[in-house]
This record gives sequence, structure tokens and C-alpha cells, in this order.
Amino acid sequence: MALFAYTFIEDNSPNANEMHLALANQAPGFEAEMLALPRESKEQSWWDVLQNGKDPQFQRIPLQWHKQKWDSLYYREFGQAADSDPQVLALSNYYSLEAIRNKEYLQTKYFLFGSDRFGRDLFSRLVLGARVSFSVGFLAVLISLIIGIPIGSLAAYYGGWVDKLILWLINVVWSIPGLLLVIAITLALGKGLWQVYVAIGFTMWVEVARVIRGQILSIKEKEYIQAARVLAFSDMRIIFRHILPNAFAPLIVISAANFAAAILIESGLSFLGLGAQPPSPTWGTMIKDHYAYLIVDKAYLAIIPGMAIMFLVLAFMFIGNALRDVLDIRST
Repeated sequence: MALFAYTFIEDNSPNANEMHLALANQAPGFEAEMLALPRESKEQSWWDVLQNGKDPQFQRIPLQWHKQKWDSLYYREFGQAADSDPQVLALSNYYSLEAIRNKEYLQTKYFLFGSDRFGRDLFSRLVLGARVSFSVGFLAVLISLIIGIPIGSLAAYYGGWVDKLILWLINVVWSIPGLLLVIAITLALGKGLWQVYVAIGFTMWVEVARVIRGQILSIKEKEYIQAARVLAFSDMRIIFRHILPNAFAPLIVISAANFAAAILIESGLSFLGLGAQPPSPTWGTMIKDHYAYLIVDKAYLAIIPGMAIMFLVLAFMFIGNALRDVLDIRST
């Protein structure tokens, strides 16, 4: 759903950022009739639309009341006083007579989860926010693996002063609270999405390094590793072709757990204003924008993205537990 979001969400504009302040804080299931006025838009490939959304082809005006007379439209905008004079629009300036007859100037917009305080479709931004969570989780775990696997392998394989030095570094990083370290790195690199990737990845490599080190310590004394040394294989070949493939089972489990942790950290950073910056939709930012509504009748504006975070993290924790049970040879 996150990957193909722009193909089915109601607001497929870039970042689902179409604002109608008159429609702010509408309840779930709300629908509004819109006056659609054609506007110039750039041509886009299907790949560009899939990635970045569709350049708006219409200027949409929410309507409270409208009446067509010949090629003129008399209307009041949503939220306008009922006793105010209606506005008049010459439809022929925008549409052909056949289009006017078929009422192509009218569109209905549905708000499945309601609208936020800026009048944006909450469901559309919620689905797009999943893209950020998945990308942060994937890239942060990838960075942690790229850093943690070589460091943990070198420490366990060579031992001695190399192992002591790396263990000292791991313990130093491990002693710093994770969220504080991520905030410090983010402030040093600046606000933005790629800074979040790097910051979270640089704090998670210690867990990967510790797991890999423990696995290699038990594997490197096996007979087939001794045979590889006798055959004069290089250290890198022994590590990456003979040892690491046998140490991946616990690594997959810890990666699933780190994926869930990365999503939580990213949401916390976005809530603090240090994650992806507006108008990019993120679940943490959506909670930040609407947490004050928790004490009024619009609490769902903060509860819905909060539940999305909870269910996604819970899903990856279940995946991690299932992988642990499947890959643990002691349970078979």
C-alpha cells in the first residue's frame, strides 16, 4: 500500500498536501462537493507519479451551495455565511458546452479518516507516512549491518588488542542512551530524512557487532574453519564465505527487532521536529500536529497515526519472534 499509495489515495498530489482550510477537522466519512477548475500541469511519467505524486490538474474549491444557470455557476464556498451573496463563475471560460452539460466541473472528495487541521485528507497522508517509516527502518538497518558486521567480525576473528579496542568502542557507544545519541547526530548533520537514516543506523550497529562477535567466537574454532586455514585461504575469504553464512540466523532476528526500533525512533524524532520536515507526511509529525486534540472531541487525529505506529512495530516484533523460533535449532 505504501509503495503504490499514489495510485489509490484520494489526494494524489505531492505529499498529499492539498489544503482546504474551510474543511479543517472534519469527521471520518465526511465528503465534500468540489468545484474543479482546470489548471496547467506538467506532463509526468508513470514512474514519476508513483514516486512523487501527480501534479494537480485542478484548482478545487469546496462548495456549500451551488446552482447552474446556462453557462454560469452561482455558488457559495464551504464555510461562507448562508446570507452572503453567491459568487458567479462563467463555466465556459474553463469547460466546453458538453462538459458543462455533463457537470464535469463538479467533483466529490471523500475523507475516509476525516481531515486534519489544515483540511488535508488524513487517510492519504497516513498511507504516505508509511513510506517514511518503512524507508527509515530499511535503510537504518542496512547501515547498521554495513557497519556492524565488519567490525564484529574483525573483533572476534583476530582477538587480542583488536578485540579489546573494538569492545571498548562498543561499550562506549552502548552506554549512551540511544535516543539522545540519535538527537545529537541529527543536530550535528541537520534536519532532514537522510540525516535520520544515518543517525539511527550509527546507533544500531553496536547490537549487530555484539551478535556477530558472539557467533564468530563460537564458529571460528570449528573443524571446517581450521581446514580453511590449513588450505591457506585468506582471512577475508574465511570470514565472509565460511563463517558469516553460518551466523546469519540470529542476525535476521536482531534486524527485525532493529527495524521496529528504528520506526519508533523516527516517530520520536518527527514528534520533536528533528525528523523529516514538512510537507513530507510522517506519523510522528501527524501526532505532533494534533496531540492537543486528545482532550477534545477530535482525539482520533492523533490516535489514528499512533495506532498505525503501534501496529507496524508490533508486526515486526511478531516477525522477529517467529524468525527466532524457526531459526533456533534448539527448539526443533
